Amino acid sequence: MQPLTQHQLDQLQVCLDLAHDPTQHTQATEAFSSLQSTVSEDSPAKDLLNALWKEVLTARRSAAFWQQLSNVEKEVSERLAQNHIQLQQNYLRLVREQ
Repeated sequence: MQPLTQHQLDQLQVCLDLAHDPTQHTQATEAFSSLQSTVSEDSPAKDLLNALWKEVLTARRSAAFWQQLSNVEKEVSERLAQNHIQLQQNYLRLVREQ
């Protein structure tokens, strides 16, 4: 098995950097295809790179999904806290008026 050249490793790093942002997955996949074209067809590294790339994209999409879900939960919590404070203030106002 031939190791990847430094240029190929640099290309792979660019692909991984692009893959961090799900909105850039198309560009990342194009960059990865370009990298793949430089690896010989009979090289076991090609299959390994393909498998790892699929896992990277899946992991990135999953991380983005969970981040979005976390942001939604945070917003709901903040709204609940604001509503709770408002209810307490309304209750105190009612008690004072009576």
